[in-house]
Amino acid sequence: MIQTPDKNTNMFIDIKTSLFAIYLFLAGDSSALSNWSYADNPSIAILIVLFSLLVVVYLMNLLIGLLNNAIEEDNNRISYLLQKAEILTEIELFYLLPHQRRWDTWFPEVIHYYADADKTRIEIERLIKEGEWDNKEFIKMQEKLLEQLQIKHNPNGNVVILEKLSALEKLETSYHEKLEKLDKLETLEKSYCEKSEKIDKLEILVYNLITGIMDSVLLLDRPV
Repeated sequence: MIQTPDKNTNMFIDIKTSLFAIYLFLAGDSSALSNWSYADNPSIAILIVLFSLLVVVYLMNLLIGLLNNAIEEDNNRISYLLQKAEILTEIELFYLLPHQRRWDTWFPEVIHYYADADKTRIEIERLIKEGEWDNKEFIKMQEKLLEQLQIKHNPNGNVVILEKLSALEKLETSYHEKLEKLDKLETLEKSYCEKSEKIDKLEILVYNLITGIMDSVLLLDRPV
C-alpha cells in the first residue's frame, strides 16, 4: 500500500506549512526533513548546520543581549523614582478627597531630606566647573551650602564665566569691525555715485560742446 503524498508528507510545498516547519525546527523538531536522506542530500545537512548556527545561536544570543541592555537602561534608580513620582501624582490628583489633600502630615509646607556631603560637594564642584552654579537663584542657600561644605568659590573669578565673557568680547569686536567695513563701503558707494554723476555731467557738456562746434562748422560751410 502506497501512501499518497500530501502537505504533511512534504511541508515545503506550501508557504504556510513551510513557515510552520521552520517554527518546529526552532523548537527542536526536525521531522519535516525526515523524508530526505542526509547521505544522499548533503546540502540539507549543511543548511541545517548553518540554520542552527545563525538563527538558534547567533540571533538568539543577540536578542538576549539587546533585552539585557534595555533592562539595564530602564532598571535604575532614576527611572524608579520617576515612575514612583508619576504614581504618587496620579494618586494625589484622582484618588484623594479634598480634606485629605489639606493634611499637613501628608503634604507638609517644608520637606527635609538627607544628602550625602561628599556627593553634594562633588556635584557642586561639577556645576561650578561647567558654569551652571551661578544662576542668580537661591543665592543665600548657595552661600550657606558653600560655607558648610567648605568650598571656595569666587563668582567673579569663575573660569567658565570669564571664557564666556572673552568670547562675547570677541564677538563684539568682530561686530564693530563689520560695522566699520559697512560704513567704509557706504562711503565708497557714495563717492562712486558722486563721481558717476560728475562723469555724466561732463559727458553732457562734451556732447553740447561737440554739437555746438558742428553747428558752427556747418554755418561756415554754408554759401552766402
